[in-house]
Amino acid sequence: MQGSNELKLLLLLLSRQLLCCPIEAEPMVYAPAGPIRGLKATDGNYSMFLGIPYAKVDPDNPFGPSKPEPKFINTFEANDDSVICPQFNVYNEKIEGILDCLHQSVFVPNSANPQNKLPVMVKIPGGAFVRGVEGRYQYGPKFLVRHDVILVYINHRLGPYGFLCLDLPEVPGNQGLKDQVMAFKWIKDNIESFGGDPDQITIFGYSSGSKSIDYHLIYTNGKLFKQAILQSGSSLEIVVEKPDKYAPLKITKYLGMPTNSTTEALASLANIDPKIVIETVRKLKLDFEPCIEKVFDGVEPFITETWVNVKKPLVKGRNIMLGIDEYEEVITYVYTYKSINESLLHFFNFSNKTLIEMSELVSRFYLGDQKNVEDIKMPMINFYSDFLVVHPMQRRLKQYLGGEAENIYYYMFSYSGKRNNGQIKFRFTFDGAVHGDEIGYLFDPEFLTEKPTPEDKLIIDRLTALWTNFAKYGNPTPENTELLPVKWTPVSNDQQHYLRIDLNFTMKSSLFHKRMAFWDLFYLLNEKYQKGYVDVE
Repeated sequence: MQGSNELKLLLLLLSRQLLCCPIEAEPMVYAPAGPIRGLKATDGNYSMFLGIPYAKVDPDNPFGPSKPEPKFINTFEANDDSVICPQFNVYNEKIEGILDCLHQSVFVPNSANPQNKLPVMVKIPGGAFVRGVEGRYQYGPKFLVRHDVILVYINHRLGPYGFLCLDLPEVPGNQGLKDQVMAFKWIKDNIESFGGDPDQITIFGYSSGSKSIDYHLIYTNGKLFKQAILQSGSSLEIVVEKPDKYAPLKITKYLGMPTNSTTEALASLANIDPKIVIETVRKLKLDFEPCIEKVFDGVEPFITETWVNVKKPLVKGRNIMLGIDEYEEVITYVYTYKSINESLLHFFNFSNKTLIEMSELVSRFYLGDQKNVEDIKMPMINFYSDFLVVHPMQRRLKQYLGGEAENIYYYMFSYSGKRNNGQIKFRFTFDGAVHGDEIGYLFDPEFLTEKPTPEDKLIIDRLTALWTNFAKYGNPTPENTELLPVKWTPVSNDQQHYLRIDLNFTMKSSLFHKRMAFWDLFYLLNEKYQKGYVDVE
């Protein structure tokens, strides 16, 4: 009898404990794609749905179109975002990844619900179309999701699996960009179940992620996203060249399986470990980037015409934010130095005589009579930055204006602190912002273990407020606040306003005016010599 009373007492205490302090359930979503269970974040008030597959790579044709992921019959356990597409990791110098990699991760603030649908920000990876890791450890989401936006990271195929372009309907090209479209469609169809607004989607990315977005603004004529943020990259940085249609034959020959049939080569490569394929591509120094596709019946193309002199981007009514880092191409100067001659010849079909004349013109403008290595360092960094990133983005900006974009907000990131991502990853220090440096202030990567300084925290707060305000309102500064004391004026046909983002936070106009004026004249003189230029008159 006494034991019975003790048991009743124990049950009463346990029931009171459960009523007082219920065990928090893991987040669950019932989407059109099926039931999905995620995880509670430990570093903020948000949930994580990790590694959700949105499409499948065809194992018999891994270089060709992917197919939509079938609906989940059983609950999908979204708790692992470690899967990446096959690639060479430049930081640990290892080849990593698997082909079953078309996954995405969704980070949802606790404030999201069907009655409070939040804006959605979809991040496209950078990495020169050959690498890209979109995990929470590389890009901690807490700085952005605290502003009540849903954040989505997507993977897509890279290198030969994403950008092998052949005159075959089975491998027409640009599969990596088409993977992105598949992800956009999945997000559009399912994000409302996570508490997101499918009509308020902003795509954003830096470097090749930004270049991808430029392609979408030129060629994606649909309503898969509303607005875009481009960080340090446009498609004008990619040379329009005929793709290497013999690439599969070169790879199989190197691997000891020679054949004269592209179809046979592709069939053989489908059975080879992707890591071996990536390693072979590296050894053969084969490049794979977006290309102009041959059109086939029954095959949906992505790029069918040159992106060099686009008539009119598909930006009417869209809001666009774009910008650069102040010293974009320090990395190029340090790691892949090329002469002015080589740089020009990469983008232009110049005769030897014209190449000499144009190289001398550029050299005189940037270097003058300086010959000393230390004296030409900054002029060469400015040349690389202007030629490879800044002027291409400004040329595209003007085309967006001509395409009747709603509002275009232009910026220059110039802050140098302890979280400048590009400098830390490439192991050098520079007094200024270089390519990718703003990433450490938008995201919380695992390798940045020190607590942000007060100055760094201010930049984190400002940058994330600007980016998420744009996602929410189409305007990065809807009102003046202590944090954002300056109204960001959009670009107009008459005035190229831009925001200089650093501790001072100031509006200016005509970024690098003399240098950009030089390149305006250079392209006016040499426009038709550009590789991929098509006379549209």
